[in-house]
Amino acid sequence: MSGHWEFWIDRGGTFTDVVARTPEGELRTAKLLSANPLHYRDAALAGIRALLGVAPGATIPAECIGAVKMGTTVATNALLERTGEPTCLFITRGFRDQLRIGYQNRPRLFDRRIVLPEMLYSAVEEIDERIGARGEILRPLDLEDARAKLAKCHAAGFHSVAIVLMHGYRHPQHERALAQAAREIGFPQVSVSHEASPLMKLVSRGDTTVVDAYLSPCLRRYVDGVAAELGSVRLMFMQSSGGLTAASRFQGKDSILSGPAGGIVGMVRTAQAAGFDRIIGFDMGGTSTDVSHFNGEFERAFETPVAGVRVRAPMMSIHTVAAGGGSILSFRQGRLQVGPESAGADPGPAAYRRGGPLTVTDCNVLLGKINPAIFPHVFGPNGDQPLDVGAVRAGFARLARQMADELGEPERTPEDLAEGFLRIAVENMANAIKKISVQRGYDVTGYTMNCFGGAGGQHACLVADVLGMQRIYVHPFAGVLSAFGMGLADVREIREHQFAADLANGAARDVVARLGTEAQAAVERQGIAPDRISLIETAHIRTPGGHQALPVPFGDVAAMRAGFDAAHKARFGFVPDYDGLILDVLTVEAVGETGEAVRLPRGTGGAPDAITPMFAEGAWRDVPLIDRASLVPGVTVTGPAVIFEPTGTNIVEPGWAAHTPDGADLILERALPLQRAEAVGTRVDPIMLEVFNNLFMSIAEQMGATLANTAYSVNIKERYDFSCAIFDSRGDLVANAPHVPVHLGSMSQSVRTVLAQNEGTLKPGDVIMMNNPFNGGTHLPDITVITPVFEGGEIAFVVASRGHHADIGGTTPGSAPPDSTH
Repeated sequence: MSGHWEFWIDRGGTFTDVVARTPEGELRTAKLLSANPLHYRDAALAGIRALLGVAPGATIPAECIGAVKMGTTVATNALLERTGEPTCLFITRGFRDQLRIGYQNRPRLFDRRIVLPEMLYSAVEEIDERIGARGEILRPLDLEDARAKLAKCHAAGFHSVAIVLMHGYRHPQHERALAQAAREIGFPQVSVSHEASPLMKLVSRGDTTVVDAYLSPCLRRYVDGVAAELGSVRLMFMQSSGGLTAASRFQGKDSILSGPAGGIVGMVRTAQAAGFDRIIGFDMGGTSTDVSHFNGEFERAFETPVAGVRVRAPMMSIHTVAAGGGSILSFRQGRLQVGPESAGADPGPAAYRRGGPLTVTDCNVLLGKINPAIFPHVFGPNGDQPLDVGAVRAGFARLARQMADELGEPERTPEDLAEGFLRIAVENMANAIKKISVQRGYDVTGYTMNCFGGAGGQHACLVADVLGMQRIYVHPFAGVLSAFGMGLADVREIREHQFAADLANGAARDVVARLGTEAQAAVERQGIAPDRISLIETAHIRTPGGHQALPVPFGDVAAMRAGFDAAHKARFGFVPDYDGLILDVLTVEAVGETGEAVRLPRGTGGAPDAITPMFAEGAWRDVPLIDRASLVPGVTVTGPAVIFEPTGTNIVEPGWAAHTPDGADLILERALPLQRAEAVGTRVDPIMLEVFNNLFMSIAEQMGATLANTAYSVNIKERYDFSCAIFDSRGDLVANAPHVPVHLGSMSQSVRTVLAQNEGTLKPGDVIMMNNPFNGGTHLPDITVITPVFEGGEIAFVVASRGHHADIGGTTPGSAPPDSTH
């Protein structure tokens, strides 16, 4: 042990979690409101003082602290709320609106009222200059004019500039000259694209540069404030990529997923310590659920849309779905729906005694999965009452009567309705996990689910059953795992280079060596010894003209080609035909190990089990109510059962069993085979209707993701001008993804035409392409691919995709000849 205190902190939007390791190796925790100005200025510092026993406002004894490692949502909140630093964008003449235009895609095509995201920059200045793609100077930089424009912006009160020039990622001389001029004029924040994102694509490179200029000043103010209070203490922050960095190196573009990245590190490191290497992370909170995937290495996204902005920086790959404990339950147009709206903390769920709506949390309260007796009594006018079960039951009874009246069917019991809503919520969360696993070619049935977050343990068994998973792992600090992960993280630095050349180009080795030297030096400057640093070299490879570059370990050409083939086969189900491969981007990650052994609290045993009623599988049962601290090795808890702890509740569903192998970790495993056969019947059931609606839509969305990632047409891979849907054997639409409405409205006619004109002749493996405007086609470049799926020799259903190609010929270029009459 270091002989000093260490503090691992996750400063979230609502709560700040603090995990402290004492000089003796003991772990302590604290949870505070992130904003509580009547009692403290900063929650992280207040937590440190509380655990050290220092009076509020008193000087923190720096000599007692070895390190503070923190994740923060300061920059994330500034981005979401648009409260960052006013920024002026300097861009090549002729491109002032390029970031507003973007890729011409709309993320929410079905919204009738289109709300464009607010741009982060407040002013734009066009610069007279232009460098060609090969480095030729098409228009020299007019530095005198540029200085005048910089001076004008500075005089107008701007303190932050973003410099984005055409092809600046590869030929940065004009950007460097502008940056130097900006610093000489006195701008404290100067972000340039060849440093913020040294990669091809003006739009995402430009957005990333603007994000950095917009967020870095407010982030710097917070970091400097914390550093001033801590004095000489070593202060480190978690980056979105999952690596720690010194406070002085923490940048806005690398901070957006700072807190959630700590959760991923904690999820992986704790599960690995328990002996699990293939992991699905399941982090369910009050508003949303974050899911993640790990199969030997951290998965990262290198371009991520956040709050309407395309950020091109390494980030942990996390998928979020609007299904949390506070997700609102409703019955609309014959459908039971869960979310996406949330009751939040105020008014909160109906059980919170503030007149709130029914939520997922209320389902668990009514079904006995949340026990009011052990839940904190913090409700009511005086903040001393338990959860209100009566209000929850009355709310479900009213909703059951509304359903019976509208559908003309017998009234359901409140318990049946709550269990149905819970099933829909579980399916939504399971579909989110499919997007980061099955959709990418991974079979999750052999994975272990690492469950954390305040509400995860209430639903983990049900979600695992939908996915066919057999094992769930719950760490002793699952309720504060993001903060715990800060202490387990390594120092990491990533360097990137846009190579964009043939896979066999010998210059790649020199580039990788240079990137490795730069990354290792950056880690060494943060106090990590060379013998504790390792390098991870990665090649991102694509087909010529392709869009999706797949990461494989950098090595000899044959090994990289084989790695690409295997990755493409696993991801998309086939190996493409190609004459050559393009080595698109090279990355090198330097990893400096910092983690030390952590001593976990052990169960003490001895506490007798209580009994509590719980509704499961359509009936009330008396089940054990067990304090997790009482569990010891050798004891198996057979479901159904409720295991509670200070930071959450874990439900052991029927057919599952729980045990602790070491007195600390909790392992839940399927003890009985899951019975999957279920008679749906012919009666319209709102619960099953919503379950199947979400299931079929998920299939169509997976089709769309594969289409976009394998497409060659820029209209498909960047503008997302495509649609995917599922049809029954008659050609009627069953489900579609939220794609282009004009496609979806006419594809049924195309499918019916194919089925009618080929009746009795279609066979398994047949694929039909068409663009006939008289049979459901939209315009010539929109090609529809129709594939019948057979079962028992008969067509069971049909899948179809329609995509906009750049041009496929015709009497004139484009999609509408001027002499058309129909």
